[in-house]
Amino acid sequence: MRSNLNERLMGQSALLMVAAFAAGALIAACREAPGTPVRPLEVTAGTACSLDGMLLADYPGPKAQIHYASGTPDFFCDTVEMFSIYLQPEQQKRVAAIYVQDMGATDWDTPAGHWIDARSATYVHGSRKRGSMGPTLASFARESDARSFATQQGGHVMRFEQVTPDMVALDGGALHDSRM
Repeated sequence: MRSNLNERLMGQSALLMVAAFAAGALIAACREAPGTPVRPLEVTAGTACSLDGMLLADYPGPKAQIHYASGTPDFFCDTVEMFSIYLQPEQQKRVAAIYVQDMGATDWDTPAGHWIDARSATYVHGSRKRGSMGPTLASFARESDARSFATQQGGHVMRFEQVTPDMVALDGGALHDSRM
């Protein structure tokens, strides 16, 4: 009798383990699959900069967005702000994706859409063109567009990994913004 009881209990335990495994698999399937790319979000008239609250649509130059693994995005009215946050040593949030606008495909004064992966973009640092915070890093999908821009507007062409914290220090850019 005791043997039958043990067999039944073992059978029920195995059944519970299978059910728990199946429930876990169903829950995991409902979540976004690992490796599924995070898509950029479009800027609306009310999209505000995560750093200073400025409305992105009100300012010229390339915008940026960082999407964190938590699912929360931060928007930036300038690529300099995005880099300054991303490159901070105390940045602890896990980044799922970073997007900037392709300035070879959108208008500088009223940029819209044309989001590209920031890590694969080509940048121009030190040009005469100004973004919302003054000097900015112009972002391009194609290196040839970046080189053409640098020829016309000055500056030097660089890759994402070449940008350093001293290039994107936020040391008073807002003080130069006459529209604030």
